[in-house]
Amino acid sequence: MKPDIEKLCKKIGYSFNDNSLLLEALTHRSVGALNNERLEFLGDSVLNFVVAEQLFMRLPKASEGDLSRLRASVVKKESLVEIAKSLELGDYISLGSGELKSGGFRRESILADAVEAIIGAVLRSSGFDDCQQLILRLCKDKIDQTIVDGPEKDAKTLLQEYLQSRRYRLPEYTVVDISGKAHQQSFSVECHIKELEIQTSGYGRSRRIAEQEAAKKAIESIELTN
Repeated sequence: MKPDIEKLCKKIGYSFNDNSLLLEALTHRSVGALNNERLEFLGDSVLNFVVAEQLFMRLPKASEGDLSRLRASVVKKESLVEIAKSLELGDYISLGSGELKSGGFRRESILADAVEAIIGAVLRSSGFDDCQQLILRLCKDKIDQTIVDGPEKDAKTLLQEYLQSRRYRLPEYTVVDISGKAHQQSFSVECHIKELEIQTSGYGRSRRIAEQEAAKKAIESIELTN
């Protein structure tokens, strides 16, 4: 039984003139060459811009660093997964047989990517204004709550503050591998803390994401040894 695409359109508050873009946004790369990776790239870019502009306008006294941390909190994978689950996106995503058997419709990275791809599809379908309205609908609660809570300190910042408070040298981050095509690269990074004899690794779609993951693991290692 095929999922009711019109039901999903009602949930997101947007109707496509041509559902082929939405279907593409819901197609994982495991299905074949026509998949949602390009739309995901587009959606990720416009999502970051719209959220950044919203925070910029609503927080005129916030520093660049605080705005960056607030934006990261809104657009992080966990936030997108919450949106995906509220839309029950797992019921609509098309997966290859391998991903289907392994429960890919529940995998957080696949759910988050689908949200970004839908945003990209709306941008391609009817332009920036409708796309902006969609993003603000989907992210309103998270933006509001993030503004109330204030900026979260990211893992790299927390790790740096911890080491500085103990007069240790700052961690060294080293890129050990870059894979994938130019528009869809993946980075593998190692974090070294010499004084504590800690070495962790991180992996992500950008060097920044990979470094954050490595820093988070380093913090967890420190907490386990204390």
